[in-house]
Amino acid sequence: MPPSLTFLHSLLLFSTAFIAGGLNAVAGGGSFITFPALIFTGVPPIAANATNNTAIWVASLASAGAYRKDLGIKREVFLLLCGVSFIGGIIGSVALLYTSSDVFKKLIPYLLLLATLVFTFGDYLRGWLQLQSQKSSPDSVPLFNLVLAQLAIAIYGGFFGAGLGILMLATLSFLGIKSIHTMNAFKTFLGSCINGIAIIPFIFAGVIAWHQAILMAVGGSLGGYLSAHYARKLEPQLIRKFVLVVAFSMTIYFFIRG
Repeated sequence: MPPSLTFLHSLLLFSTAFIAGGLNAVAGGGSFITFPALIFTGVPPIAANATNNTAIWVASLASAGAYRKDLGIKREVFLLLCGVSFIGGIIGSVALLYTSSDVFKKLIPYLLLLATLVFTFGDYLRGWLQLQSQKSSPDSVPLFNLVLAQLAIAIYGGFFGAGLGILMLATLSFLGIKSIHTMNAFKTFLGSCINGIAIIPFIFAGVIAWHQAILMAVGGSLGGYLSAHYARKLEPQLIRKFVLVVAFSMTIYFFIRG
């Protein structure tokens, strides 16, 4: 059972969710703050992951609403990748539920390390993929490869999720999309599919700390919606540096704690 919310815990969770919502809308990496915050307030690891996923999903809907005008892609490809995201999200969330608490606790620092490395080198990977897409017509990219990549990303997202947005941005480069705002919009919609469908198994398993989830969803939605509207006025690289400091700090902390 998750612990009852104290005033200080409520303030911490709302504040971190607000900041994370803004980070996810602009640069990604919000889970590096919200997931540890839940752990620090006494929520068990698997419940913390499920609760974080639920809060992120609601917040991502707010960001998706702000980014909807930037979404421009073939309807068939969009629907196909949304369907794949649903399937992968279910697989990943069910796999999490069948993972013992002790095993998941031992996996946390390695999952955070993976997410941190993805976040650190995501721009280099995306740049390389965009370079490859410029060398050939986007239509020549095998759709099957895109589907497999998105399925793997969705499974990871249903299981853990930190760094999910960066992985999707790299995959979207295969589509030949040049506008970062279009990529962010598409990433936000696909992330909503993954996190949204993953909630269903979590609900049936009863692992979501609802009071914490609702509080963080409100904070994350406010932060995400406001930041999505003002994203073009902010400096993404400065925000990325802040996220990297947090990500490496949290990763080191959980390795020491483990």
